[in-house]
Amino acid sequence: MPLVLSHAAFLDGRMFDGIWEPLAQTFRVIRYDMRGFGQSSDVHGPLARRDDLNRLLKHLDITRAHLVGCSNGGELMLDLVLEQPDLAASLTLVDSTPSGFQMQGDPPRYINEMFEALKTGDVKRGNELQIRIWIDGEFREPEQINSSLREKALAMNYLPVSRKTFLIADMQPLNPLDPPTVTRLGEVGCPTLVVVGALDHPETLRAADILSQKIPNARKVIMDGTGHVPSYEQPEKFVMHLLEFLHGVA
Repeated sequence: MPLVLSHAAFLDGRMFDGIWEPLAQTFRVIRYDMRGFGQSSDVHGPLARRDDLNRLLKHLDITRAHLVGCSNGGELMLDLVLEQPDLAASLTLVDSTPSGFQMQGDPPRYINEMFEALKTGDVKRGNELQIRIWIDGEFREPEQINSSLREKALAMNYLPVSRKTFLIADMQPLNPLDPPTVTRLGEVGCPTLVVVGALDHPETLRAADILSQKIPNARKVIMDGTGHVPSYEQPEKFVMHLLEFLHGVA
């Protein structure tokens, strides 16, 4: 059975380096760079990310797969599963929020400064602030993060920041689901695992609660000591949780 990995929208397919080999021992594992990230082409206008993934799977003749998405990668997979429920043998959502989810309370720190840097073309500052938001998070400072992982994240994120990927393609995405996914979670029919890092923004943890409560028979795992990308920070523990879930599905 194929297993498809979809990355967060500030990294690229290299974020899965740490989980690739152990998963490939059991599954045909597929990862890809979204347009505007990594080795993919530039973007020239708004996109519906789920449509890109759907075209990729059709090109690879994949009609059913285990889907694993982190952050925006999970959001687009969840949207795709609602449109094509037969596609998913299972769904794993990692620190993802469903489309239509409304944030409450204070926004993530540095986010206003980050958007200002992106709009003014300050690539270096925009890159650093985005990593502070999504890797360091609300509760840690840069020196508390594994330095090699942080440097790799900066290198991955530099590409979409310098290419203005978010501003061009994702600020106003094409064809959002109507009604939005957050109102349709009860329609998800495949086995679902919700994974969230304990040190992520509180609103992401609230979204994980909503996902696990409203998706039928969903399971939730909280990974201690990690932020927005637990599979990147703690790949061995993430693989353990994922394989336990997938073996149960099988």
